[in-house]
Amino acid sequence: MSKNKLTRRDFLATTAVTSAALAMPFVRDANAAGSLSVGFWDHWVPGANGATTALIKEWGEKEKVEVQIDFIPSQGNKNLMTIAAEAQAKSGHDILAFPTWEPQAHAEELEPVDDLMADLIKENGEVNETVKYLGRADNHWLAIPATVGSQIKGPCSRIDLMKKHANIDVQAMYPAGSAPKADNWNLDMFLKAAEACHKGGNPFGIGLGTTSDSVDSAGAFFHAHGAMLVNEKGDITVKSDPVRQALEFYKKLASFMPEDVPAWDDSSNNKWLVSGKGAMIFNPPSAWAVAKRDAPKVAEQCWTHGFPVGPKGRYAPFLPYFWGTWKFSKNKTAAKSLLRHLSQRSSAEKMVAASGGYDLPSFSKLTDFKTWAEAEPPKGTLFHYPNPYNHQVLSIAAAPAPPKVAQQIYAQGVLTKMVVRFMKGESMNDTLAWAESEVEGFMRT
Repeated sequence: MSKNKLTRRDFLATTAVTSAALAMPFVRDANAAGSLSVGFWDHWVPGANGATTALIKEWGEKEKVEVQIDFIPSQGNKNLMTIAAEAQAKSGHDILAFPTWEPQAHAEELEPVDDLMADLIKENGEVNETVKYLGRADNHWLAIPATVGSQIKGPCSRIDLMKKHANIDVQAMYPAGSAPKADNWNLDMFLKAAEACHKGGNPFGIGLGTTSDSVDSAGAFFHAHGAMLVNEKGDITVKSDPVRQALEFYKKLASFMPEDVPAWDDSSNNKWLVSGKGAMIFNPPSAWAVAKRDAPKVAEQCWTHGFPVGPKGRYAPFLPYFWGTWKFSKNKTAAKSLLRHLSQRSSAEKMVAASGGYDLPSFSKLTDFKTWAEAEPPKGTLFHYPNPYNHQVLSIAAAPAPPKVAQQIYAQGVLTKMVVRFMKGESMNDTLAWAESEVEGFMRT
């Protein structure tokens, strides 16, 4: 086994390797040595790549296959550049990690994995509708949901500050080891808590920039109001009452947040929590993990829990990663065999443990690993991170629009731009007209 991190200079040189034709299931004889090339996301958590490497090595030794693994960073969009270059060249890795929207962007070039997904769902339980929305096209599975990189961006609250300013006990509302007791945790209660924490000097830190964290948060609140810019049929629905209600809600919320939130990027909310200034942010456990390292007194007061419920339900942002195989791969059968190995319960549990609970399998039977129950400080702080009681709908911003349109709405940050325009004094009608024009443009391309 060889492994290395792909740089900007050498990613264009990535090429597929050849192997002997293999039949499904993957069967070898004494002379059946092959090779496989895989490109996975370069995990931010120290040691997390090691778990993936060990699992691949285990499979490779058993099957007598030499595997080269490249860990490709997302900084500078190097992973996206690699995907685009390989798709254009029709040459590259046998297996590649695809971020949230990428399977849809390359649907015509990906090898269907219907047989593999049928088996995995039977073994590991169903996947949520967001995974189906992003991972399927023309009634075929384009890729399988990966454990590594998949995440929920839920509320991470300061236990002490929520009690002090808002008289809310988040541990009692989302007790470790048992179902949520959060029927009263609604948008009205959320706004009152945001106002109280703002007055107390510890505002919620929810970005309104155009990067992923901000867009994901906006998406959850829009869904909670039943607000969509384009429906599943492709009809533009910007000028609707639910969209107006979502904007009115966000304008109130923004008045209780730091003034610079329109300029926040994906690191800003993390820094806000670690600094000790924030009473709540929306994020996977990465911010808590950094606090545990750099500000342990802050980490001791963090509790990850569910979103407030709105008029149309309780939604949380979910960003699945996928593992896929190109149609031009020369070793598809071996690739699917490795993907099956990486998707077993025992493999997923090792990956979750190595990431400190950050990584989140999409299958319903894989949300009970001890990592989330035992994470500390404080004990149980991540118990509700994997949504073990299906307390909330896992969603993606801009859905249910046709994925190619939704991807543009998401990438351009249309939801957060609408909020910022409206909160800065633009009329509701002008904000809606601007958004409608933007969406019309996306639908023409």
